[in-house]
Amino acid sequence: MQISKLKDHIGAEVTGIDLRQPISEADRQALYDALVDNVALVIRDQKFEAADFQTAAELFGEVMEDQNRMYLAPGVPMVSVLSNRHTDSKGKPAKLAKNASWHTDHTNQDLPPKITSLYAVELPDQGGGTAVCNMRAAYDALPADMRERITGMKTENTLISSARAATGNPDVVKARAALNGKLVVHPLVRTHPDSGSKAIWFHQNKTETVTGMDPVETQTFLTELLETAIRPEFSYLHEWCLGDMLLIDNRSAMHKAGFDFDYSQHRKLFRILVRGDRPV
Repeated sequence: MQISKLKDHIGAEVTGIDLRQPISEADRQALYDALVDNVALVIRDQKFEAADFQTAAELFGEVMEDQNRMYLAPGVPMVSVLSNRHTDSKGKPAKLAKNASWHTDHTNQDLPPKITSLYAVELPDQGGGTAVCNMRAAYDALPADMRERITGMKTENTLISSARAATGNPDVVKARAALNGKLVVHPLVRTHPDSGSKAIWFHQNKTETVTGMDPVETQTFLTELLETAIRPEFSYLHEWCLGDMLLIDNRSAMHKAGFDFDYSQHRKLFRILVRGDRPV
């Protein structure tokens, strides 16, 4: 097994290992440490069925259910399927390109996933990459007054912000209404349980309010924060190859799907989530 950095601030790739085979505890720990250190980790040349992918993800912790139970791998309900051919209840594309934004997954849950892992099943000829940003580096690079301002802030999270409901997936908007106003509170800046580092941490679509702001003000504030924080040197665009397993440390990262591909071609990924702790 070899682990090589992809960029100074983010990303590493792993070659020379087949995760369908048993691996040593030393190799398992080396993979986990490489993910924590580099925020995004690409394990190349895997040959997974959905069950193999779940077994590989379990090397990093306890897997958890995706909250969207509509698109699951047959017979492997912990693995969800991302596809540009999915439709919502009205027959429209389930993933709306105009809603693509930098985010971390499932912030509306008390124990959001510490890791999101993706595996390429079918790919378009070009485009459709997954961008990942190191949000601890982004936090460290903020002006001191901005770091001080945001460090104590809290976010209130739901399935989709009321300020974004008009353009959201109608199935998600309907599910939000059934929650009867329940909100999950998390810090806007979270501390990594392993490294102790701090990172900007939120899902803009799911953030109803930030401390001291109404929903519309919240969306404006988060947009401006991202415009300041996201920098090319902290970001990595994963351009997919078949056989790639991408792992994202959600405790230090945000990611964003790319929609820059020919929609007559199929972009299909498996996704699995590894359970995390309550953010602090």
